[in-house]
Amino acid sequence: MTQPLILASSSIYRRELLARLKIPFSCISPDVDESPKPGESVGALALRLSLLKARTVAHQHPEAIVIGADQAASLAGQIIGKPGSLSAAEQQLGRLSGQTVVFHSALTIVRGDDYCKSMDVPTTCVFRTLSPSAIQRYVKIDQPSDTAGSAKAECLGIALMERMDSSDPTAIIGLPLIALTHMLCEVGLDPLEHAKV
Repeated sequence: MTQPLILASSSIYRRELLARLKIPFSCISPDVDESPKPGESVGALALRLSLLKARTVAHQHPEAIVIGADQAASLAGQIIGKPGSLSAAEQQLGRLSGQTVVFHSALTIVRGDDYCKSMDVPTTCVFRTLSPSAIQRYVKIDQPSDTAGSAKAECLGIALMERMDSSDPTAIIGLPLIALTHMLCEVGLDPLEHAKV
């Protein structure tokens, strides 16, 4: 009997991404404090939170394989958070117009006490130079108040970009499936062998 697979996330986008691998899983939202620690780098923040989410759910379900994920963004080394409101999203995108932003998509898998592995898959995004009217229209359509960097790349937010560079095209959406596949293979859940048709 294969161990149950749990995604420690409430994100609909991560759930949709994991579903692409066609391995049965359930979702549990971890209740964790996502505040950055003083002096913490953006990559370290994303890695710490992905580990915290995975371990929190794994503690509640020790029989499961648990996936934790987190994404944090930075501009010139400074953490860019979730705007929290549409007006703040407009202001944030005004700051990011024409700039290079690095999105750190961190991933952790925990299986009991015998397996714990984390990885950070960065995506470098160069934002187009955006007019105030384009920003307002985008924010009205995508409502990105709950997204770091105010850009939903899985939606119209892709049109904000001049270019993106990453080793994994799904990392920007919040769950790097190439890295995840490698980790799942290490715990005996190769999607090519366990996918449900």
